Amino acid sequence: MDDLRVVARFAAGSAGEVLQLFEADRPGDPRPRVAVDAARSFAVGADRTTLQRVAAVDAHRAAKDAVAEAAKHAAHAAGDAAAAAYLHPLARASQVGHILRATAHAARAAELAAGGAPAVGDRCVERAGRRATPGLVDVLRRYPAAPTGKNRVAQLMTALDLSLRAGP
Repeated sequence: MDDLRVVARFAAGSAGEVLQLFEADRPGDPRPRVAVDAARSFAVGADRTTLQRVAAVDAHRAAKDAVAEAAKHAAHAAGDAAAAAYLHPLARASQVGHILRATAHAARAAELAAGGAPAVGDRCVERAGRRATPGLVDVLRRYPAAPTGKNRVAQLMTALDLSLRAGP
């Protein structure tokens, strides 16, 4: 559970940085905030319950309702943060998404909010790498490398994965 809390804390930190992008797009829709709060609550010691699962699904549904692409990615980041509590100990590359996908979506949201500037997303990944704890890196290294993909979120996740595995 301690490892899961470390992962959820990291993911919630990233999602929280861009939550306002969704809230500006869909005022009054609390679903992504509930997801980030559920992840944060678990990260600081609350039990892992269906709250995290339901909040994750709801935040991903909220992404479908967003108008702006940045808001969609912000909602996905929130959903992925809540889902981080359900990282499985299966040594599969797909599980790395539970560790890093919230950060990748947050970086993409920030980049889109800045007019699509890739440098903004790259800086978000670098900043996330600096706030990653040794415990998070230890958990990450138990899994194979992140799966590669062609979309920008996958590219950001791969860049973060490589950076964290390389160490300081």
